[in-house]
Amino acid sequence: MELIRQIEINIDYILMLLEKYQAGNCEDKSVLTVISKAVSSSIELRSKRERIENFIEQVNVTTNICEDWQRFVREKKERDLSVLIADENLRDEEARRFIDNSFRDGAIKTIGTDIDKILPPMSMFNSGRAIMKQRMIEKLKLFFEKYFGLG
Repeated sequence: MELIRQIEINIDYILMLLEKYQAGNCEDKSVLTVISKAVSSSIELRSKRERIENFIEQVNVTTNICEDWQRFVREKKERDLSVLIADENLRDEEARRFIDNSFRDGAIKTIGTDIDKILPPMSMFNSGRAIMKQRMIEKLKLFFEKYFGLG
């Protein structure tokens, strides 16, 4: 546990541990325990736990850890974004641009008109618009938290 406190826990550290696990022919379960404890101890990685665990389940002796991780994150992110856009009936191109800009800037922009541009068409005077916008901000923040810093 002392080692965990001295090392910055980030996705690069987790991938390094996965390479160590793989080098041991995916048999040293103690490395998986260290990974689990590291993820639990990192505020940054807690919200990403599920994706990390899903990837670990796929790791075998032929896995290219870094390349396969990048592909895994890219595919999951795209799938989740497509579902979010479809479920919320968002404007596809504008929503994708908004998300790309958010990842580039390192934050979800909640002020201004950017979120309004991705919402489905609705009268500006519709009383439900503010509620819909706030709900969308929360969903976008959750999506952002799940993927920011992973790839």
